[in-house]
Amino acid sequence: MGDLRIKDLVVEYASGQESVRPINGLNLDVSAGSLAILLGPSGCGKTTLLSCLGGILRPSAGRIEFGDIDITKLDASALSDYRRNTVGIVFQAFNLVPSLTAIENVMVPMRAARIGRHEARERAAELLTRVGLSNRMTHRPGDLSGGQQQRVAVARAIALDPPLLIADEPTAHLDYIQVEEVLRLIRELASGERVVVVATHDTRMLPLADRVVELVPHLSASDHEPQTLTLAAGETLFEQGTMGDSIYVVSSGEVELVRELATGDEEVATTASAGEYFGEMGPLFALPRSATARARTDSTIVSYTVQGFRELMGAGGSRDIIEHKGIRTTGSTSTASTSAESTSTESTSTASTSAASTSAASISPAEPD
Repeated sequence: MGDLRIKDLVVEYASGQESVRPINGLNLDVSAGSLAILLGPSGCGKTTLLSCLGGILRPSAGRIEFGDIDITKLDASALSDYRRNTVGIVFQAFNLVPSLTAIENVMVPMRAARIGRHEARERAAELLTRVGLSNRMTHRPGDLSGGQQQRVAVARAIALDPPLLIADEPTAHLDYIQVEEVLRLIRELASGERVVVVATHDTRMLPLADRVVELVPHLSASDHEPQTLTLAAGETLFEQGTMGDSIYVVSSGEVELVRELATGDEEVATTASAGEYFGEMGPLFALPRSATARARTDSTIVSYTVQGFRELMGAGGSRDIIEHKGIRTTGSTSTASTSAESTSTESTSTASTSAASTSAASISPAEPD
């Protein structure tokens, strides 16, 4: 039918009072006859993107074109036709009808397209045989294993031979023998004019792909000494939704951690003062920043790599960072500081410059777990 083109795609939704953008400015081109794999951790926007491609979710901005169809401009009736005739969807949760047998589940889209019962049944039997379920056709979903339900879902998705096939974690419930069969089937389906887009954590699928899209960009582990940075009042250090590999300690001044709200306004989640650290959760877990860091006053901060910050924290390392414990250094200076991403709401403490350790109180998080 044609190529898949995604231009400047943005998906934004409200989470409580905050605004979340799992997809922000995505551009992607996938040629006809290709298999594209969306790779990334949970929460990075894989399922959200598939929902947009499937006509289930409308993006906030941008354009999705498949062949000569602009999916983002379709009205409700046209979207219904698109979902029925153009795209096949393999849901992560299967979404099989519990009261129907395997063959009846595969027949559903064909009957909705007004294909005769006899023809639909023959086609469904052929597809179930193709996915290795010829002896399970009359079983209901409750009598099938997770892997078998997944294969019924694949058969149903290709029942009308759609030119676009999208699959959310299609190998998640399969053993290694079943995986081999499904991988071969998926690769076979991505041929001719069909485009196949798969969201997965399963790196076994990567050799099959014509295109691998990492929705959370890989950041090479940086290796550098701590760097001192100066920020003028109002200057932004990093923005909400961006990736980063540095953790910061405030030497002087104040840095606000600001969140964008669903209304488009901003709120200050917390303020990091001298002796406090912030920005640790994103680099530790390869997550986008959940707040914007902006200097409230002229400030001096020190930038650490994750490894460098672990060493600064001492023996506890990552555990102490997760628990938002203060920095304790040895030698002539003993420092007690707090994380600007801690979950406590106690008063803020600053670093002590005396040989004796001072108590560390916590403040509200800027980038919660």
